[in-house]
Amino acid sequence: MDTAIKELNAKIKDATGAFQILQREIGKAIVGQTYLIERLLVALLADGHILIEGVPGLAKTTSVRTLARTLHTKFQRIQFTPDLLPADVIGTLVYNPKDGQFSTKLGPIFANIILADEINRAPSKVQSALLEAMQERQVTIGEKTFPLPKPFLVLATQNPIEQEGTYPLPEAQVDRFMMKLIVTYPNKKEEKEILERMSTGKEIEVNPVMDPAELMKLRELMAQIYVDEKVKDYILDLVFATRDPAQYRLESLKPLIAYGASPRASIMLTLASKAHAFLKGRGYVTPDDVKQIGTDVLRHRVLVTYEAEAEDITSEQIIKRIFDQVEVP
Repeated sequence: MDTAIKELNAKIKDATGAFQILQREIGKAIVGQTYLIERLLVALLADGHILIEGVPGLAKTTSVRTLARTLHTKFQRIQFTPDLLPADVIGTLVYNPKDGQFSTKLGPIFANIILADEINRAPSKVQSALLEAMQERQVTIGEKTFPLPKPFLVLATQNPIEQEGTYPLPEAQVDRFMMKLIVTYPNKKEEKEILERMSTGKEIEVNPVMDPAELMKLRELMAQIYVDEKVKDYILDLVFATRDPAQYRLESLKPLIAYGASPRASIMLTLASKAHAFLKGRGYVTPDDVKQIGTDVLRHRVLVTYEAEAEDITSEQIIKRIFDQVEVP
């Protein structure tokens, strides 16, 4: 086993060069936001969707668009609005009066990278149209089912401060996102660099440096990353502590948690930890990988009670207490 891990380590160290080149290209257009860019690469590698939350002007949309420009893939931006229809996203059947037949017109969802901008502005029927696409990687139009291209990644943004004219995402859809990211303001030094770059009036060139075939090979390599039984048990302990906190000496959390994380959380946390280990050039997952990525995977899967809301206790605070309490192997 040790020899196999050493061989895998060597392969992964070589392979991480491709992502370093990718990061450099993204860095041409995006200043700072290391956390956001790293998580986008984790999602790309682990084949998971991301929900990005942050106030306007923090380069959420620009980061996603820049990532898409560094790949030889098809990119589509869908601006979600209250008058959007499911057919505007997935496509529809079009009647041809000449021959009396229906033909299928595929929607913008048939791309490799989808930017669902301000996803919470569309009504629930449009949001639910994304469910099949995000989970099954396919879309049903009429009586026919169409597979979506590979890779397929939905990167959605939402604004946390402006709630007028928005529709909360259904829990079934929120759970389809591998991670929910909270993007914050840049520091003063980073913002000065942003100011200097963006006030020249020149367009920043970003070159495509990776194609889908190369990405698929890297995903196959990532799938081989070793996860020790103790690390698997650690992941399960974290997830089970959200469902039955008393079992982990966290009795005070029981009245604060309405619903804990689902089995999908265990799967997503394992995959995201593998991808994080890959980006760090390792062929094995450590508990630190789990801790680094864990909050992003769990924050939207732990639902708080009215009691917690009344006390201004967030799911993130609950997850931090769980990470502090659950024993690390």
